Amino acid sequence: MKKKLLINIANGLLMARWKQTLVAAVGVTFSITMFIALLSFMSGMNDLLDGLIINRVPHIRIYNDIKPNAHQPITLDRNYKTAHHFISSIKSDESRQSIYNSAAIMQAIKNDKRVLGFSQKLTAQVFFNDGNIDITGSMSGVNPVEEGSLFHFDDYITSGKSQDLTKINNSVILGKGLAEKLLTNIGDVIQITTSKGERFQLKVVGIYQSGLRDIDNVQSFASVSTVQKILSKPSNYITDIQVKLKDITQAPAMAKEYEQLFQTDAEDIQTANSQFETGSSIRTLISYSVGITLLIVAGFGIYNILNMMIFEKMDSIAILKATGFSGRDVQNIFMYIAISIGVFGGLCGLLLGFGLSSIIDQIPFNTAALPTIKTFPINYNPKFYLIGMVFSFFTTYFAGWFPARKASKIDPVIIIRGK
Repeated sequence: MKKKLLINIANGLLMARWKQTLVAAVGVTFSITMFIALLSFMSGMNDLLDGLIINRVPHIRIYNDIKPNAHQPITLDRNYKTAHHFISSIKSDESRQSIYNSAAIMQAIKNDKRVLGFSQKLTAQVFFNDGNIDITGSMSGVNPVEEGSLFHFDDYITSGKSQDLTKINNSVILGKGLAEKLLTNIGDVIQITTSKGERFQLKVVGIYQSGLRDIDNVQSFASVSTVQKILSKPSNYITDIQVKLKDITQAPAMAKEYEQLFQTDAEDIQTANSQFETGSSIRTLISYSVGITLLIVAGFGIYNILNMMIFEKMDSIAILKATGFSGRDVQNIFMYIAISIGVFGGLCGLLLGFGLSSIIDQIPFNTAALPTIKTFPINYNPKFYLIGMVFSFFTTYFAGWFPARKASKIDPVIIIRGK
């Protein structure tokens, strides 16, 4: 039979039971709406939570780990070469923290086409003087421009500007918790004491809030040159080189390559933060599982409605087959009904899902732990909409195939004789 005729008959059956049709379409619409909204919200939350760590840490960290001296005097004596050595007299020294020939290493990294950028860094343990009390803290020497472009440093500065670290001599940015303890604000001068007992005065030019309270209570930032001055170190004293790659998946292999090439320690982001990738994968899996379950439930709804429609339309099916319609034609009619419900419900679900996501995106989300986040995070990835539409089509297709196949096998003689 002609497709146009089959479609007209399908439309007639749809409109004859329009309430049931509407219920089935609403089921699909609701499923797709919640599927889109759920995945958009959960993916946005994943990006937010991962960004709290991944955006701030390098893909590869090059440094010198503190290790015991491998060559002790006893091991160099041939007379005791085969003996059990348990005496270690030479300890690690501070010079091991510095990266040797750091300028040549940074130049080699700069010429590596796989690298997006890098930032040099060093850390000093200091005491912040608060009257008669010394607050233990950590001061990181950074390049504000590189930190801002590679690690979103500026996103976590709630007051002041990071560029002032390089413009103003002996300046510092304090963690919010640390600034509250010291009762200081921008423009104030604080005093610190190094581990060697030397005192320095620094001007506060900014307040930093990472969202992790324990870090904000002890963390501070200054320029690389300022920290080198505090530590009484030369301008080539660097303890960390933080590398950002164009492709994060290359980090493990490149870390091993850099270890051998530069004779330093190198740690990749996957090794350092494996627990965050695991958590993100599990949350994503849960989101997809719930969304697909909603679609399958909608498919069962369509299956039940088509089964009821076939039972109620036995007479119509018998007349169609008696007037020359084949079983294939009858099957196609009911497949048109199922696909129509799926496509219509799916398109409405996509629009409502986008609308619901937009509404969630405007809901205020204010928390002291995340000062840069003002509303709930939403990820408008087109992939979610494509997956939703594809699943809507296939779910309704298979939900309609079994009842349609059943309808195609109905014997019109038995139906008419029974009447």
